[in-house]
Amino acid sequence: LDVLRKYIKLPVWCIGPLLPPQMLEQDSSSESKIISQPSGREPGLPTEKCLEWLDSHPESSVLYISFGSQNTISPPQMMALAMGLEHSGKPFIWAIRPPFGFDPKGEFRAEWLPEGFEERMAQTNQGLLVHKWAPQLEILRHKSTAAFLSHCGWNSIMESLSQGVPMIGWPLAAEQGYNSKLIMEEMGVGVELTRGLQSTVEKEHVERVINTVMEKGGKGEEMKRKAVEIRGLIRAAVREDEGHKGSSLQAIDDFISAVLSKRKVLTAS
Repeated sequence: LDVLRKYIKLPVWCIGPLLPPQMLEQDSSSESKIISQPSGREPGLPTEKCLEWLDSHPESSVLYISFGSQNTISPPQMMALAMGLEHSGKPFIWAIRPPFGFDPKGEFRAEWLPEGFEERMAQTNQGLLVHKWAPQLEILRHKSTAAFLSHCGWNSIMESLSQGVPMIGWPLAAEQGYNSKLIMEEMGVGVELTRGLQSTVEKEHVERVINTVMEKGGKGEEMKRKAVEIRGLIRAAVREDEGHKGSSLQAIDDFISAVLSKRKVLTAS
């Protein structure tokens, strides 16, 4: 921000987070609630079904996996991720779409996953595969969600940290590599599994990283503690108590005051 201010030689105000109000409630993870709509996207599964599945698992036990609305991974990477997930034994929700090189809106093929994978996950209740669109806000908000394996798009990071959910990074494009570095090295709220479409991913590594982030104690517990701290900062930015305004609300006031002051000067001249 200092660099930006010096470069453009103009004031810069930080206003955010740009999240639905329900994501910023103090008890946002205490109940299942539908707060978003698919916005024209075809849902892979009704939101109610996802919430019911989450309700069937203990608190802080589920890994959520999504690479965003415009990203996907390669077929070998998808196979290795599925094998690592199964071997970890951790419950998961995976917003899954065809791998890179195939029509993202096409039908999903069972051959992209280990034989019988989706059926086994359904039978054991270990995993829920949601094809196409998944209700990400509701999943992250749910008390059963423990961690988020993400492409590290900024919206996803803000949505995850607003709920105190630590992350596993798999950046794929644009600025996502920098975002992943930020959450890992600066914030301490996640680790990076791999990056890009060309990397070789081993199921053992997938399992090891998942266990590290979701473990009760050690690095996983420390990442969770830091994520909860950042959740508090995010919510404080938009809080107003007894005349005291959070940093984001104050920034909006300062911005409006500057605009009005500038207009007054221009009118007078």
